[in-house]
Amino acid sequence: MQYKMENPVRGTTGEINYRCRIEWRNGTIIADEPVSLGGQDAGPDPFTLFLSSIVSCTLATLRMYIDRKGWNIPDLAMNANLSQATRDGKLVTQVDKDLYFLSPVSDEQRERLIGIAKACPVSRLLEGAIVLTTEVRDAQPEAGMLPRVSV
Repeated sequence: MQYKMENPVRGTTGEINYRCRIEWRNGTIIADEPVSLGGQDAGPDPFTLFLSSIVSCTLATLRMYIDRKGWNIPDLAMNANLSQATRDGKLVTQVDKDLYFLSPVSDEQRERLIGIAKACPVSRLLEGAIVLTTEVRDAQPEAGMLPRVSV
């Protein structure tokens, strides 16, 4: 299996309720829960991080496409939110992405960009089959150093 990331995203937590330190190849962010859930709201909560990945991937994909086409569309914006409901005993999550063209676009550009927005890599990932595994390691090594132990 080939991982997408050269190094894994690493998360650690300590004694402050729900606060997590998230490290990636080039930096650190703090994730936390809102005060209403017992956190201190010191950073984005997991749902916000999830939606942020969709927004950033969609906007970056659109920017790459617009630049490749040489179109003069300097400004884009996007809102994203999600809702969940149980249907036939199964949790169903709907993610709504609202795209805003803050610069004039032709009808042809608009239709093409909507198609590109639907096809960003994170959107495609979420629409495909996802297998989520949880592994336990016996020690606290540097990220990715010990073999995985299946749970």
